[in-house]
Amino acid sequence: MASLGQTRWPYVQYRGGPKGFLKVIDNNTLAFADFRGNKQYISTGNLMTDNRVALILVDYPRQLRLKILGRVEIFEGEKAKDWLARVRDLDYKAVTERVYVIRIEAFDWNCQQHIIPRFTVEEIRTVLQPIEKQMQKLHQENEELRQKLIRCKSE
Repeated sequence: MASLGQTRWPYVQYRGGPKGFLKVIDNNTLAFADFRGNKQYISTGNLMTDNRVALILVDYPRQLRLKILGRVEIFEGEKAKDWLARVRDLDYKAVTERVYVIRIEAFDWNCQQHIIPRFTVEEIRTVLQPIEKQMQKLHQENEELRQKLIRCKSE
């Protein structure tokens, strides 16, 4: 996520969370819980003086990249109450400090070139599960054949 500081220099900060933490509210609105992090609050400070934001979202397995430009509203404390219910993930234990609501002004699918495919542990496990089952089955079959061979030799 990129914002602009008072000096007009861009500031880029990683924002993350569990899968699906960035919520699609409607065709022109995204929102996410801003989790407690390094306690610098640079992005939040920048966005309070200039609410323009740029997001780059990368889907590494599919080699896709989406650029989003928008304007942010930041909701904290009591003002965040209604938004928290929409963005909270009850299974994720991080502390939510505020909610960012982004009104999309433009977006573009960037060039796929040079995106190296990367996969999560969960994605790899899902793909490997049938192979692991097959290996277990073959290992068991192999052991049964060894035992048969031992019995045949001893007869």
